[in-house]
Amino acid sequence: MTEKSLSRMLARYFGPKLQQQYRKAEILGLAALCFLTAGTAHASDVLRNVSFQPLPGGAVDVVLELESGTVEPKVFATSDPPRIAIDLPDTANQFETRMLSIATGAAKGLTAVEAGGRTRVVIDLFRSAPYAFRREGKTFVLSVQNGFADVVTSKAPLDPAKIVSGAAQLELTAVDFRRGKAGEGRLILAFSGDNANANLREEGGRLVLDLPNVALPDKFRRKLDVVDFATPVESIDVQPQGSGTRMSFTTSAPDYEKLAYQAGSEYVVEISPKREAPKKRAASDPPVYSGNRVTFNFQDIPVRSVLQLVADVSELNIVVADSVQGNVTLRLVNVPWDQALDIILQAKGLDKRRNGTVVWVAPTKEIAEREQALEDARIAMEDRSEVVVDYISVSYGKAEEFAKLLTTDNLVAATGGSQTQSSTSTTRGVLSPRGSVSFDVRTNTLIVTDIPDRVAKVRSLIAMLDKPVKQVLIEARIVIAQEGFRNQIGARFGVSGARQDGDGNLITVGGTLAATNQMVGVGLANRLAGRPANPLGIGSDSGAGVIAPATPGRLNFNLPVVDSGAGSFAATILGADYILDLELSALEAESRGELLSSPKVITSDQQEAVIRQGQDVGYETVEITGGVLKSVVAFKEVLLELAVTPRITADGRVFLTLKVKKDNVAGFITTPTSRIPTIDRREVQTGALVDNGQTVVLGGIYEFERNDDLTKVPVLGDIPGIGNLFRNKNRTNSKVELLIFVTPKILVDSK
Repeated sequence: MTEKSLSRMLARYFGPKLQQQYRKAEILGLAALCFLTAGTAHASDVLRNVSFQPLPGGAVDVVLELESGTVEPKVFATSDPPRIAIDLPDTANQFETRMLSIATGAAKGLTAVEAGGRTRVVIDLFRSAPYAFRREGKTFVLSVQNGFADVVTSKAPLDPAKIVSGAAQLELTAVDFRRGKAGEGRLILAFSGDNANANLREEGGRLVLDLPNVALPDKFRRKLDVVDFATPVESIDVQPQGSGTRMSFTTSAPDYEKLAYQAGSEYVVEISPKREAPKKRAASDPPVYSGNRVTFNFQDIPVRSVLQLVADVSELNIVVADSVQGNVTLRLVNVPWDQALDIILQAKGLDKRRNGTVVWVAPTKEIAEREQALEDARIAMEDRSEVVVDYISVSYGKAEEFAKLLTTDNLVAATGGSQTQSSTSTTRGVLSPRGSVSFDVRTNTLIVTDIPDRVAKVRSLIAMLDKPVKQVLIEARIVIAQEGFRNQIGARFGVSGARQDGDGNLITVGGTLAATNQMVGVGLANRLAGRPANPLGIGSDSGAGVIAPATPGRLNFNLPVVDSGAGSFAATILGADYILDLELSALEAESRGELLSSPKVITSDQQEAVIRQGQDVGYETVEITGGVLKSVVAFKEVLLELAVTPRITADGRVFLTLKVKKDNVAGFITTPTSRIPTIDRREVQTGALVDNGQTVVLGGIYEFERNDDLTKVPVLGDIPGIGNLFRNKNRTNSKVELLIFVTPKILVDSK
């Protein structure tokens, strides 16, 4: 059939409108063919093939094979969504596979497209990962790391960073801040070289950008006030961090969206206001119609004719099955055409399936039978497809646990290469009925046997799930602050003496009966010896010395300060026949002390960790066994203990289930057979939701004790002024405060 005859046939049977559409499509097709031919002919290079090579540790090399390898590619990465893009200017794409599944390490898949005389290769990632790009002759190799690194010893939690091993020291050359058209804040950084390492994350409720191995000149070391730009960013604090640079963002609202991408020697961070997600329609919600409104008023019209009218109004291509027959009477006034179509289909027991601008209308039963037939054909194709065997290495989890996720009963285990358990039964998950999973315990490898499509799904699933569990550093501080004040005042006072009146009566005064007896005895001895009856002297009136009772016996009032370190002042008056003793003592003491205990422990997410330190204090007890006393040594634990189970939430916070205990030996109780220790216990059990890096007070106990003691001689102690000589005052104030702090920090791996 010639072109003219085809055109005449279209005009005769379908009208001039379809003829014009045919001519337009023909012209567009010829133009597109010329464009593609010209693009291929004038491209300076051609992308022949793209492949990948898994490497140890979850890394992967993406290999781009070019015809000449003369172009200069541009590589840039985005963090949300995580992707790496390679632009090949003036390059045609002859890679036959449009999408290539990788499912290894952090790499998910690869897409290669050509547009505008250039080819772009996009590697989709499961998570942000460091990468390195190199040229090997006509081949370009992009090395993508696994996105997780081994935890190294450090005094502080490691900051995550996309760091390429052996990266050269770069320098920050420019810092610029601009406002985007949509009100977003855009920070543009320039470096002295390409592929600078950068990591953007949220820490302690703030947005932080770390640039390891990027030196910070002094002219950029400042705080940028950008509040006048009217963006979510208020300020940016730029400070050195070790051998690199750290930038801390202060935002005006806690909810925002962030985007970071890198191209060559530039790194751009965009922070925009949070956009409200559109409300999702539930399955039970009524349909929403948006078509142009129509009015139909027909009496007993064929259904096929009504469908033709709907096709004219909607400008859709409607294909009606031969089994659609019958008439319909309807009156619809000013209703959307798509609603009118649904009403007609429901009234006649019909259903539709749409593919682009083509709508197929048929009875509901016929459509259901066709879809069932297609599903049966797909299952039959799977049953006849070739079964392949794939080996998937598991890095962080256990192959046995992944096998249980993939199957229910069809589980085969191998230890050291030998199978120890096998069974055939129904399967579940992503495996087909013909699929099976084995695992090798020694090498921690999954052995998947299934059709290629299901094997690719298994590999993608393992790549998503096989990642290290995040770790949390929990640091607790138990602070016990003690403060005491003591004030004591005491006095000792005594009058001792003896006197003989004219009748020979001997009168003595002393602090105790023993002291007066001593003076009476001396006086009687002097009288019997013919000496003057002076009880305070011996011999003649000139005296040969002074004889008086000992100090405790001379005291009528004895309430001094007995604690060591007290100051005192004493005075004694010795008369002819009396002695007056006086001693004043006082003490004022202050004490302050703090006890800080800081246990730290690192544990995995949702894994309990316990750290304890202390001693077992032994004591002796006695028990009776068979009527015989037996000495037994028992022990009491005196511990500092931290037991914690962290759970990292989806928004980057940590929920802690905590038990903190701090015991101390307060003293001993002495029994006839042993000394039993008494323990001061301080303990808290709680659960708390804490931001990453935030320090919170879990609890505290405050104790204040005040004692005022007064000891005095009745009546005499109440005399104003002089009464102080007959009193002992003791005032004691003590304060004890217990505070428990906790700080969780999520450890992010870094190379």
